[in-house]
Amino acid sequence: MLNQQSNLDLMFQALADPTRRAMIDRLSRGPASVSELAKPFAMSLPAVVQHLQALEHSGLVSSQKVGRVRTVQIQPEALSLAEQWLNDRRTMWVKRLDRLGDLLAAEDEDSKT
Repeated sequence: MLNQQSNLDLMFQALADPTRRAMIDRLSRGPASVSELAKPFAMSLPAVVQHLQALEHSGLVSSQKVGRVRTVQIQPEALSLAEQWLNDRRTMWVKRLDRLGDLLAAEDEDSKT
């Protein structure tokens, strides 16, 4: 559980940056080279590589170097950890809000009688 929590922390930390989220959006359409990923950003290639290292460290992407080209691809199974965490919270809050709604409806009925 602790290791899972630290992986989740790394993922949310990586996704907190808009540049990294844009890279994830691009990679959701398929693998891309580092230079392709760098094109839309007004930053140096080393800065792009730092962003990619944060994404790779979080487990959201993986890369492979063939010759002089490093290709990056998304790791969809890693996103399932964050998705599960969010769904667990959503389920908990839906149940709480349903109970609150039931309580308020009961109080409303009591006040009418």
